[in-house]
Amino acid sequence: MNNVRLEEELYEPMRLWLERYVKDKYKGYDVVAVYAHAERLDRVLAKYDIINEMANGVDIQIDVLAIAKKNKNVKVFFIEAKKTQLTLRDLGQLWSYCKLVEPEEAFLMSSLGLGSLNKLLNSFKREDLLDLGDGKKIKKMRVAKWDIRTNAPDMMSMVPKI
Repeated sequence: MNNVRLEEELYEPMRLWLERYVKDKYKGYDVVAVYAHAERLDRVLAKYDIINEMANGVDIQIDVLAIAKKNKNVKVFFIEAKKTQLTLRDLGQLWSYCKLVEPEEAFLMSSLGLGSLNKLLNSFKREDLLDLGDGKKIKKMRVAKWDIRTNAPDMMSMVPKI
């Protein structure tokens, strides 16, 4: 039985996981991970001296945000957290945020699993629904079940795999 009552209960373990993941992957970068769900993304980024023209004035609220900085090189990472089975609407929400802001990586994770996305991504092999980027370099959003016992994504459920 899933004992997560509120979506907010997922934020801290996801923040800790994302911070560790980004620090491990981007050695030499200054990394910070924060909750951003209560404030517009442009305002959160401004606190770290990051101006993103596409985010300015747009009502984007990312649940968990990580920022990796090294000199003038800045990378942002998103987690959209859900405590319900994932749906195409959830994926569409994250996709639209990603199209505007272009994070380095973005994750959609639910403590209840992939829901209807499981059939689309695994049975019908429609990983193209996860595509991001401008054509030169295609990035993919990642979708996974969040394991509340290990406070980490269930890597067996992750599409595409890391």
